[in-house]
Amino acid sequence: MRKRLALFGSGRGSNGEAIYKAIEAGYIEGEIVLIISDRPNVGIVEKGRAWYIPVHIVEPANYGTEAAWTQAMLDLLQEYEVEGILLAGYMRILPSTFVQAYRGNILNIHPSLLPAFTGLQAQKQALLKGVTYTGCTVHFVDEGMDTGPIIAQAVVPVYEDDTVDTLSTRILHEEHRIYPEAVRLFCEDALNIVGSRVVIKKQAIIK
Repeated sequence: MRKRLALFGSGRGSNGEAIYKAIEAGYIEGEIVLIISDRPNVGIVEKGRAWYIPVHIVEPANYGTEAAWTQAMLDLLQEYEVEGILLAGYMRILPSTFVQAYRGNILNIHPSLLPAFTGLQAQKQALLKGVTYTGCTVHFVDEGMDTGPIIAQAVVPVYEDDTVDTLSTRILHEEHRIYPEAVRLFCEDALNIVGSRVVIKKQAIIK
């Protein structure tokens, strides 16, 4: 059975597109059945409509309270029978009640080697600290800020003449590689959370 996935995004949707293409190529045993965005005029919304996937704009400001906003999202997930949630450039912190409802079934990608450089502008943080390498991380979402169990990471060098843009481009290339791989493992039920770590079933590592 293909796992039913929801894609959450606030921007251009490049990671969402990488996952969509991997699904279309038969690499991932999943299906994106719903796209949720908090912004109406962004790339992920346009892409979703082009893919003929249901798109819903759920802006917190339209719901008055956090509880109402949370319930609106949960209702949509239930309506579309969503089993896994993929955050791809989604710029909202999910309420704890939402995370608890889908604990162990929400994935996120972050442009740093967590636990370093959490939160916004991770690439800029890396440059300001003068590190010689950084990267990206796919992790399960918990109630903290980029603190959930790590699924996959990729290392990217930092060069002396790097800008935020050049470093971001290099990191994004790796994001497009490891996020579909992590989603594949998730859809195969190959990821086990043991304490604060993720253990991958050995037979699922190579495909």
